[in-house]
Parts: sequence; C-alpha cells; structure tokens
Amino acid sequence: QVQLVQSGGGLVQPGGSLRLSCALSASAFTLDFWHVGWFRQAPGQEREGVSCTSKGDGSTTYVDSVKGRFTISRDNAKNTVYLQMDSLRPEDTAVYYCAAVDPRIGSTCRLKQYEYDYWGQGTQVTVSS
Repeated sequence: QVQLVQSGGGLVQPGGSLRLSCALSASAFTLDFWHVGWFRQAPGQEREGVSCTSKGDGSTTYVDSVKGRFTISRDNAKNTVYLQMDSLRPEDTAVYYCAAVDPRIGSTCRLKQYEYDYWGQGTQVTVSS
C-alpha cells in the first residue's frame, strides 16, 4: 500500500514563491524505489504534467512552461519530494497533485499521467494580486 500526502500551496501574488511537499509512505518500498511526478489541473482544463524525478540518479523533467521557474527535488531520507515554485504567474493557478509510479515503466520518468499508479490528495495553488 502506498500513500502520498501533500502539503504546502495557498495564495501568492504574481512573482512570488511557494513550495509543495509530497510525503510517501509505503509498506514495502521507500521513496528511492519510485519515479515521482507533479501534475496540475486548472479549472476547465485537462490535467497536465509539470515535472518528475526519476529513481536512481534523480534525473528531472519539466514541461516547457515551468522551466527555469520550478525545481523538483527529492529527499530519500525523508521520503519526501518537493516542488519549489518561483516567479509564479496567474496561469500557474491550479490544483497540484503528486504521483508515484513503479519504475517498471522504464529507467526515466515521464509526464504521462496514465502511467502513474498512486496519487496525492491535491493542493490548491492560487496566483493572484
């Protein structure tokens, strides 16, 4: 059984920063076993992949719209993945979800939500003045 518990989020002005956390608990495997991704869904829009981090070397992938502004990181000792979001824009407003996938899909994570097996509860991020 795998559980992902998210924290962080909230209301921030344009140009501000927020950090999201995703704590993983699993009966059999620790965080370093999993690829972990962040996804978001804005009102009336489909869920999109934002960033992911691969097990092993911790390599990262970002959607173009957040490159240079968002940073994903993992702390395997704390079983937690973070999404640091800087220079936030109103278009970043969405519900953000973390998700984990068994690395059987491949050695590198991908931003394909259908591949992910376990999901966090979601957290609202609102960027507004």
